[in-house]
Amino acid sequence: MLFHDTMKSNRLKERAFLKLLEIKDSDMRLLTLFQGKTAIDRGIHIGGAFSAVVPLTALYFGGIMNYDVEQPTREGQDLFVLSKGHAVAALASVYADLGFFPESYLKNSRGHDSLLNGHPGPILPGLHTATGPLGQGICVAQGFALAARCGRAFDVFALTGDGEMQEGVLWEAVMHAGAKRLDNFCVLVDKNEGQLDNPRNLLYPMSRIDEAFESFGWKVLSVDAGGYEPVLGALREFKFGPRCGRPTVIICNSRKGSGGMSSFMGGHKVDFTDAIADQEMLLQERRRKARVEDLGAILAQAEEAAEREELRNFMTAEARRMNLQLSVGPDGLTVAPGKRAARARRAPARDKKISAARDKLPTLDPAKQYAAQDIVTGAMKAYAVDPRVMSVDSDLASTSGLEQGVGYVDGRRAINVGIAEANMMCVGEAFAALGYNAWVSTFSPFFDWKVLRRIAVSHQERLEDMESKGGWLSGGHGLDLTFLATAPNLETKTNGATHMGNDDSIVYDGIAHLKIIDVSCPQLLLSIINWIMEGNRGLVYLRILRSGAPVLYAGDFRFEYGKGWHISRPRNAAAFIVSSGRGVYEALAAAKILEGKGMAVGVVDMPSPDEALINELYESGKKVLVAEQNNGYLWTYFRKVLFRRPEVKTANLIPVNLLGPDGRPRFLHSATYDELLETNGLAPKQLAARLAGEG
Repeated sequence: MLFHDTMKSNRLKERAFLKLLEIKDSDMRLLTLFQGKTAIDRGIHIGGAFSAVVPLTALYFGGIMNYDVEQPTREGQDLFVLSKGHAVAALASVYADLGFFPESYLKNSRGHDSLLNGHPGPILPGLHTATGPLGQGICVAQGFALAARCGRAFDVFALTGDGEMQEGVLWEAVMHAGAKRLDNFCVLVDKNEGQLDNPRNLLYPMSRIDEAFESFGWKVLSVDAGGYEPVLGALREFKFGPRCGRPTVIICNSRKGSGGMSSFMGGHKVDFTDAIADQEMLLQERRRKARVEDLGAILAQAEEAAEREELRNFMTAEARRMNLQLSVGPDGLTVAPGKRAARARRAPARDKKISAARDKLPTLDPAKQYAAQDIVTGAMKAYAVDPRVMSVDSDLASTSGLEQGVGYVDGRRAINVGIAEANMMCVGEAFAALGYNAWVSTFSPFFDWKVLRRIAVSHQERLEDMESKGGWLSGGHGLDLTFLATAPNLETKTNGATHMGNDDSIVYDGIAHLKIIDVSCPQLLLSIINWIMEGNRGLVYLRILRSGAPVLYAGDFRFEYGKGWHISRPRNAAAFIVSSGRGVYEALAAAKILEGKGMAVGVVDMPSPDEALINELYESGKKVLVAEQNNGYLWTYFRKVLFRRPEVKTANLIPVNLLGPDGRPRFLHSATYDELLETNGLAPKQLAARLAGEG
């Protein structure tokens, strides 16, 4: 009898718990509808937002996640990434209710003065990365799961959609997570069978998602997401069940607009009128009232006074935890929304400085040549003693030196994702978001512009929040992420057009906040690494030589971004050659040729554009030859700087770069280094002839 009573009591508690989640579901939908009604454009991605309500509500109010609303950056708590960023309205409803930010943020969303954009990002408290609809959020979440193996353990959750799963980058993460047995990683798939161009049917059928995940070593749970019991059961199985060395995917079978009343709610992005919004909100409120009545009926099923008291106390406590106010009076049971007040506090500042014992760093002999990857390896062996340094390669670790250096100290922080550069970049961002000094590396043309751009959006939103008076992030919460670009300029030589890094600087210069640096000397590289390790350098695109090179700078040299240096500066210089990377050595050789002919020429190494030095060279009245083994990155800055003047005399300005004879970009054929110099007018004798007026 006692066993029977206990079983009955537990069943009633579980039913009550699920009914409270349904009541919470109604509140989340009402808040989401409010956003649509009050958005600056009256628009919202309602179909995907509504189908995301059940998994989000179960995750955040179902007792699954360990999160800290007051300190969302506290180490050790579980993390969540909304990969299907179009569902931001549903997540914003949850976060406003929990107190990550004020409920007032939900009004007038999507406008210039609102922090609630059409997609989520770190400008909103509690969000760690910016996402859209392109599958990259899963990759970042996987990076968080990897980071949990390098410090305090925690679980990572992500929500994606079956439409988003048509993106290839997502499967790079699925493949890697399975191979690395990330059993602290749980992905919920909102399988709502629709996308932008067809909200009712996918353009590409995804009927065998379960088999695809299983083939990559995932544990697959497929549930009906029309109610809370199946979804909550799957989440509990992941969170509290035995870990099996496999990441978990929960396929939540649903439809766009699931949980909505009107067929209008099944659209992708819709524009609300007052009439449709009010109609839907009225029906949602009626559903909520019925759910409260159902909860009262569950309480009435407790026959004994003690049993009823125990159940009421349970319901009251669980309601309070879900931010609901439950009370039982003469007129029956009532459940009101709890007080929605912002509770998130500003995160403590992060000290981003990475130190290393000076005697452990490489010491360079001016009489020798060094390969860049050896400098990177040597420096990382010293700096990676600090557990905040990590690296990610993509099957090109032999050219970067990162894995050999970081892995020498701690193999967990030296990750190789294989031939999956987009995933590599997202993993690096994840570590950077957690405060690491993160490095990712591949050949210079192999970085993914689409991923790079989104990472820069995340970084900018962090900077904006750090600078705002009421932001949730403080100093040191920007992304310290270095993109180590190997084989730039003509360093690829005979590998062919697809590998030639002659256009990357020009292309990536359009990415906001990206600091592009082109390295010549091994000592310069070491100084740049030291500079990056001082912290708070943001996004750095660092182009390094592939073959060995002589030392040009003194051992005590200190790098500054936005500054160039005179490598050779004769007093009677008649001209100057400006270059970067390997081109600096060719410039020095050209100057040597001209010295033999009685013409003194200075050589300037400009690893990053130096506005003051550009003006100084122009105002000298001497010839300035800008020689670059790329499509004219520095030359574009000469033009930007000098054409701010009311009048510019161009007779003394000579660009030599890899643009075609028509001044248009082009790609290069395979050739030896000397052949590439000769065919493009960049050999020392050719540069000398241009300055001497002989060619």
